[in-house]
Amino acid sequence: MSKLKITYKKSMIGYARDQKDTVLSLGLRKLGQSVIKPNNPGVRGMIFKVQHLVEVEEVPDEVVE
Repeated sequence: MSKLKITYKKSMIGYARDQKDTVLSLGLRKLGQSVIKPNNPGVRGMIFKVQHLVEVEEVPDEVVE
C-alpha cells in the first residue's frame, strides 16, 4: 500500500471553520509544510474536503522508510 505526501499550498484564511480543522487534523500548520499519511479512505475524505488548499502526490512505501 502506498502513502500520500500532502503539501499545504494555500492559506485557509477566509474558509469555513470545519475546513481549517481538517487541515490541522492532517497535521499541517505552516504553508509549504508536507506530511506523509497512509492512503486510506479516511485520509482521502479529508483531502477531498480541502483539495483546494493542498497538493497531493503518491509516494511508494520504499521511499518513505
